[in-house]
Amino acid sequence: MKSSYNKQKLWERFQKYYTEYPELGLSLDISRMNFPENFFKKNKSLIDKAFDDMANLEKGKIANPDEKRMVGHYWLRNAELAPNEDLKKEIKETLDKILEFADDVHDGEIEGAGGPFENILLIGIGGSALGPQFVARALGNPSTDQMRIYFFDNTDPDGMDKTLAEIGDDLDVTLCVVVSKSGGTKETRNGMLEAKAAYEKRGLCFEDHAVAVTMTGSALSEIAEFWIETFPMWDWVGGRTSETSAVGLLVAALQGIDIEDFLSGAESCDEITRLPSLDNPAMRLALMWYYAGEGKGSKDMVILPYKDRLELFSRYLQQLIMESLGKALDLDGKEVHQGIAVYGNKGSTDQHAFVQQLRDGLNNFFVTFIEVKKDRETTSIPVEPGVCSGDYLQGFLLGTRQALFESGRESITITINDVSPFEVGVLIALYERAVGFYASLININAYHQPGVEAGKKAANEILKLKAKVQAYLIANKVSKPDPKKAKTAEQIAKAIGCEEDVETIFKLCEHLAGNADRYVEKTFNQDPTKAAYQIVC
Repeated sequence: MKSSYNKQKLWERFQKYYTEYPELGLSLDISRMNFPENFFKKNKSLIDKAFDDMANLEKGKIANPDEKRMVGHYWLRNAELAPNEDLKKEIKETLDKILEFADDVHDGEIEGAGGPFENILLIGIGGSALGPQFVARALGNPSTDQMRIYFFDNTDPDGMDKTLAEIGDDLDVTLCVVVSKSGGTKETRNGMLEAKAAYEKRGLCFEDHAVAVTMTGSALSEIAEFWIETFPMWDWVGGRTSETSAVGLLVAALQGIDIEDFLSGAESCDEITRLPSLDNPAMRLALMWYYAGEGKGSKDMVILPYKDRLELFSRYLQQLIMESLGKALDLDGKEVHQGIAVYGNKGSTDQHAFVQQLRDGLNNFFVTFIEVKKDRETTSIPVEPGVCSGDYLQGFLLGTRQALFESGRESITITINDVSPFEVGVLIALYERAVGFYASLININAYHQPGVEAGKKAANEILKLKAKVQAYLIANKVSKPDPKKAKTAEQIAKAIGCEEDVETIFKLCEHLAGNADRYVEKTFNQDPTKAAYQIVC
């Protein structure tokens, strides 16, 4: 469906709905979202409630009722907002400790077995890795970074091997930062054990190269008692909103990023987005999400940053938005199945990929373009008379935005001056607040994750089942292959009393047979589900 706006009418609408925030280095254009003129007025009661909910949250009211927790990531960039003196003191002391620790590492006062630390290996999962990865990619510079940063962000053995190969012989000058609030997260625990084994294989003491970020009294805090240092996490900071805590600040400071400027950007954005005004950029974002998806998340959110440094922003926002808003029940216990799907990569790369579908395919999305005014630190060469590469990048952004609009596809445009610590702090704080506002508009708890916990419980049950399968195969092992003694998944399931789990047992046996170090051999069958398995050793 073609847009009915001509260019003059679109300019008039732009003048009405384009807003600049000079103190943030940010502007927001919602003129290409086709909400009606009475939209803000019509939703005034919801808007007022969202402002009230946010004010109460910042004052320390229980905002995560399922887990009976406060939600305090806003206090991390302004400790004076914390509801009691102990928290204020702890937040300030943690920041001072991070800055001092980073200085000591950079000065060589804290070093590894091979001398001053040159690398960071961060081990985490979800927000404990996505936030630091985004910031490291956005703000890092190989020519000026004080340390190189690597990540274990999954429990994939091959992925960890690849990362260790990239570090190579420099493990003795690599500082390992293990991040886990509870210390019980399996992916992080596995990564820590894999890293420890790698250090020990090199004859290195892991404890002399390790730092923990965790809650006081957690399982990880006990393990890390003899490590170099431990930094705090708090139960009122969720993983997806932890980038301005020690989770993100420690590795950023070690990398050489100006974390005080980063925090200043987040704090400045908080000050603007705290105001109960319709000029509030976070509220404007939340309202556009509400309009686009009819308050039900019926349209996907496509994030298109036209800057290589912001390539990971869409991945970061996937967790922040989808884990926060993807909920089965609302705060009244009503079944609602809310959420907004988020995807994207970067422009103009995506113009040679999925933008074709955005323009000509299903109209089941809205786009957020992120524009960066500054092209580069140095002077650009002309690629054509009077035209540089950055001019083309902006041209592709504006051209794509116009082409989508002409096809009736809606978009928001966020513009920042530069990708600096301050402005990255602004972007993170802007979206954190928008998520909080939107959650209030649709009456859900944005600060718990029951679906994630359900997945963890299911995984634990599967691992218990795998142990039973392995025990059965070990008890019936053979010294040489014997097809007559090999057992099918159905036979194994019956033998261990788990007939209802035969499909899962089949998948477990396939995985075991796919790894030579498990000594499980597969006897093939014309019907693949009748393949048989045995341990040969």
